[in-house]
This record gives sequence, structure tokens and C-alpha cells, in this order.
Amino acid sequence: MATKKGLDGRMRDKSGQIRHKRRDTHVSTLRAEYGESFAPGFKPADTLGKVLDKTGAATLHEYLKTKKPHR
Repeated sequence: MATKKGLDGRMRDKSGQIRHKRRDTHVSTLRAEYGESFAPGFKPADTLGKVLDKTGAATLHEYLKTKKPHR
């Protein structure tokens, strides 16, 4: 599935839908996109699901709004 970044920098598929990160995405992958300060205290092999469960955030977007990681 071809994707490209939209004006807001988020990945979109051919139809323009914003792609959501899956709960099994590794923290190391998210750090590559959001910076090394993403999810401090979590191991690179931990998953987004674990981060969300431990922090009480329902989605990556919600986590990013509350944690405001530095790039």
C-alpha cells in the first residue's frame, strides 16, 4: 500500500486516510519517528500497547498530546 506524508506530516494511504499505529509497534520504531525521548523508561522492544496501558492513554495521539515528547 503506497503512502505519503500529508501536510500535517502524518502518513496517509492512497485514499487520504491517516494511518494509525498498531498496538504491536515497537517503541524503537516510534523513537525513530518521534525522537529518542519518546516513552522514557520503556525498552526498545516494548510495544505501543504496553506504553498506552501503563500511561492510561487510549491512543498514540492522546499519549503524544499529554507527554509532548521532544524531537
